[in-house]
Amino acid sequence: MTRDDIKDLILDIIADIDEDAEFAGLDSDKPLRDQLDLDSMDFLDIVMELRKRHKLQIPEEEYPELATLNSCVNYLEPKLKDQ
Repeated sequence: MTRDDIKDLILDIIADIDEDAEFAGLDSDKPLRDQLDLDSMDFLDIVMELRKRHKLQIPEEEYPELATLNSCVNYLEPKLKDQ
């Protein structure tokens, strides 16, 4: 997967979780939770979707790596490179 594919994947998962999510003006370096008003259950849903769709196991101590869109891409890129 390319970096753009991973960004699209994350945004697609968020759109599935919160169909009212507005991505216009989204800053890739600011926390997604703050910008999209995601709560902790929404965040866990994102992690579960990554597990379901791509068989990724993300340890709880690594959840902060998924804070921003760019950090998601940086964290997931090596894990999804062969997909």
